[in-house]
Amino acid sequence: MSINDPVGDLITRIRNAQMRRHSSLSVPASKLRGWVLDVLEGEGYIRGYSRMEKDGEKPCFDVELKYFEGQPVIQKIKRVSKPGRRVYSSVSDLTTVRNGLGISIVSTPKGVMSDAAARDANVGGEVLCEVY
Repeated sequence: MSINDPVGDLITRIRNAQMRRHSSLSVPASKLRGWVLDVLEGEGYIRGYSRMEKDGEKPCFDVELKYFEGQPVIQKIKRVSKPGRRVYSSVSDLTTVRNGLGISIVSTPKGVMSDAAARDANVGGEVLCEVY
């Protein structure tokens, strides 16, 4: 199965798994998905993830979702830059998400990072998604 938007697919799988209150989910592995999951794990939105490789199958990530008092930690996750409309932002134009209670995940020349890390590194880039 060919996927045109791997980050959009990851976001949708996370959203669907949380609606059904699953503790974990499986997504096909790719470098970009791994980098986005690194940011989500570093910011405390997921418990963690591991790369699973089975004989005769393509590698995948097993993502452990995080809940607090029965509610998902990720209240909303939204794709900003889409394949049909790319959204780029300079470091001075990076906006805060919900007055600093959320994050934007930004793909920069220095790697995929949160908006706060991008401001610290003084780089802008493509705004992949917003999480809060």
